[in-house]
Amino acid sequence: MRADVFLVEAGHAATRSQAQRLIAAGVEWRLSPLAPWQKVAKNGDDIPSVAEVKLLDDAEAKYISRGGLKLEGALRATGLSVAGLRCLDVGQSTGGFTDCLLQHGAAQVIGVDVGHGQLHERLRADPRVVGVEGLNARAMTAQSLQDACEEALSEQVEVDVEDNDTQPVAPYAWMRNGGEVGEEYDDSDDAKEQDVEAFKAERAAKARARAEGSVPTRRQRRAGLEQVDITPEFDVVTGDLSFISLTLVLPAIVPLLKAGGALLMLVKPQFELQPGQVGKGGVVRDESLYAVVEKRIRDCCAEQGLAVKAWFESPIQGGDGNREFFVEARRAA
Repeated sequence: MRADVFLVEAGHAATRSQAQRLIAAGVEWRLSPLAPWQKVAKNGDDIPSVAEVKLLDDAEAKYISRGGLKLEGALRATGLSVAGLRCLDVGQSTGGFTDCLLQHGAAQVIGVDVGHGQLHERLRADPRVVGVEGLNARAMTAQSLQDACEEALSEQVEVDVEDNDTQPVAPYAWMRNGGEVGEEYDDSDDAKEQDVEAFKAERAAKARARAEGSVPTRRQRRAGLEQVDITPEFDVVTGDLSFISLTLVLPAIVPLLKAGGALLMLVKPQFELQPGQVGKGGVVRDESLYAVVEKRIRDCCAEQGLAVKAWFESPIQGGDGNREFFVEARRAA
């Protein structure tokens, strides 16, 4: 079995891309305790399905994605504690930031992403997580977020709650079993033939309506999710966004931050600059432009009533070779 596939199927990695980073960090395997360890040199190396595996550096597997390591470093650098807090994760994607927040004690994480079907199944099944898909953070409002959360937690059920599947007992149904009419037989409770036919017609009409999608429905919370809090007001807002400037998103998300709440966002310079300022392959090569990005973000924070507390380089470099930064800011108490 391919080494990267083996690591995913054996539960050592959440995704193949994460498995490939583990292989780059060092992975070995052996068939028995007495056998020598074999080093995995490349992602396509074969590992027997019964092999024992050893990760030489398992840091990459700590969170669903590499983003979790970035946020972990930022939390450590700022001393920000999220324990017991409600958090909003903007640009949730597979859930690296969300996973980090939960592992650091967050009470709840509501995640927003413009895409669909990216959040890892482990996080999707976690009752502390609400994953909202198809919502553009730039246009998000408190009401649209609350509506989207409600949609994510709910299912559509038919309005007609009284739906009896039991067919009425036809007149003289007892005769089907060779019964005999006795003088004491009371047929007052027997359904009439027209009752039986009406029942059958009703069932057929409902079946057609379901097939056509025209049955009236209403939205209700799925079982076990009735008490999930979706108040659009958060203690902490984090974010890892691509292909959009934070200056376009901050005006929408700052109103969702509680007074005194903390904002901790990853800043990707290649999306904060003009196309002519970004080099080949989307990499910012002119280091003097980092100061331009910092000033732009600081100015935007000030315009939104945020006080910047820290600006620092991400402890983990971007996968494309770009340097990335974090900005920590607070909303006025």
